[in-house]
Amino acid sequence: MPMADELRHQLLQSDEEFRQLVAQHQDLEQRLNTLSGKPYLSEQEQFEQMTLKKRKLQLKDRMEEVLRRHRQTMGGNPAGVSSSSEARS
Repeated sequence: MPMADELRHQLLQSDEEFRQLVAQHQDLEQRLNTLSGKPYLSEQEQFEQMTLKKRKLQLKDRMEEVLRRHRQTMGGNPAGVSSSSEARS
């Protein structure tokens, strides 16, 4: 069974859904970095930041679902081993 990074790399090359999720996640991360670099956020920007963070978490959850599905296809995940911390950032 490939390690998490190897599987992620493999999916980036072979799975269009995973590739799109990663790209969307990176876009949100860039926007959040832009917002966090501002000394002051307007009320609208604060709302946007909160919305972007929620969406980013949703994308991470979906990416983890794709990883989990591929792990199961490849022989499963050993009992008691959590992979959620590997995919979260």
